[in-house]
Amino acid sequence: MNCLLQKYAIEIFYSKDDEGYIAVVPELPECSAFGESAEEALEEVNIAMELWLKTAKKEGRKIPKPHGKELLRSFCKELVPAPRAHRTGV
Repeated sequence: MNCLLQKYAIEIFYSKDDEGYIAVVPELPECSAFGESAEEALEEVNIAMELWLKTAKKEGRKIPKPHGKELLRSFCKELVPAPRAHRTGV
């Protein structure tokens, strides 16, 4: 697997309309995949990402810089507040 693939954020959600899981790579326009399980959707979107990047490179299109870790970090900051400073000697 391409090392670059592991750095893109992937969103996976259940679709009642499709009766399955959809995996989307927000940083790669129109890059998505379907699976009957979340795991299958993840496997399929990894294939889709690899093909997306290969095609973009072949066609000379700009490949977006992955911000997966930064997105995750900012998302986690929203969910978990930073620890308060510990005062000593009180």
